[in-house]
Amino acid sequence: MKLHNALNLEERKQIVHQTAQAFSERAKIHDEQNTFPMENIQELKEIGYTSLTVPKTFGGKGLPLAEWLALQEVIATYDGSTSLSIGWHMGLITNISESKAWPEDIYEQVLYEVLHEGKLLNAAASEPETGSPTRGGKPTTTATRDHNNWIINGRKSFTSMSPALDYFIVSATMEDGQVGNFLINHSAQGVKIEETWNSIAMRGTASHDLHLKNVRIPFNHFLELVQPGKKNPAGWLLHIPACYLGIAQAAQNFAIEFASTYSPNSLPGAIKDLPNVQTKIGENEADLLQARYFLYGVAQKWDSSSKEERQNMQNELGSVKYQVVNSAIHIVDRAMRVVGAQSLFKDHSIQRYYRDVRAGLHNPPMDDRTLILLATEAFDRIK
Repeated sequence: MKLHNALNLEERKQIVHQTAQAFSERAKIHDEQNTFPMENIQELKEIGYTSLTVPKTFGGKGLPLAEWLALQEVIATYDGSTSLSIGWHMGLITNISESKAWPEDIYEQVLYEVLHEGKLLNAAASEPETGSPTRGGKPTTTATRDHNNWIINGRKSFTSMSPALDYFIVSATMEDGQVGNFLINHSAQGVKIEETWNSIAMRGTASHDLHLKNVRIPFNHFLELVQPGKKNPAGWLLHIPACYLGIAQAAQNFAIEFASTYSPNSLPGAIKDLPNVQTKIGENEADLLQARYFLYGVAQKWDSSSKEERQNMQNELGSVKYQVVNSAIHIVDRAMRVVGAQSLFKDHSIQRYYRDVRAGLHNPPMDDRTLILLATEAFDRIK
């Protein structure tokens, strides 16, 4: 069944569950071999997932934030790498549709291709020389005007889902010192993916380096000016905590199943009857409830707020990412304590959850930035 034929969120979640079940076993293989789950992305395309955030005015479903985040969480319970990877595409479609900052002809072309041809896109902003773009570093990647074209040169890192992408949104410094975003086709001459990704976490995201050597693009592929380090509130980035919440749920599921079946000969039954095991499982359930209320409560507030009201939500959005990701880390840790030493066995998926969930600490916004903004707001209230 296609997602576009589903009538409500619960039906869509069921379809995603059915599709993503195969992702779990593949996740083990791609993690061990450090490869990209292209088949997962293809199957998500086949059920219409990758176009769900295309606005209704263009023929898409225009799913609100809270609804597509719930689907992202489902995918993450089967494979965090696939969830995080496709989340960038889903979120960027949401973002460009809400901001309407792109040239209209390019915007319409990209949405058409996403809806009818299954095209995928992601931003390429991080660089080895500048680190995270949220810190304010100016790109060393350059864009030079050449008559009716731009010539792009540079190198980007952390380009998630790079093998499957059709378009890269690349930030580059122009000759006048301003920074802009440019749309680059994967098939353009001078575009090269260097397979550098060898992290211990989220190995299946294929977040390789993108090399751009004298890449010539049309003049109208200049998308918008950007100010390094300045970030407007972006609800779509909540796909990040939604992903790690799904990984935490997967670890909890593993621990519950293990505790229900593991029965050492020192006990009359399974370890699920031990008070210390029940306490840890209960603590995890409490943390999962709290994280979901916070994540989806703020997402629903975003969906129901005006553009002006959303400008005041930066700290709420950052707090969700901070609280949910750190809770997810604690949940996975407790789940491993339930399982014990067997949680370290490579044959058990929980050790992958443990590695993957820690990657959330390094996705934007960073914890220190969020906490400083919250502290600044608190001090400002008493002035």
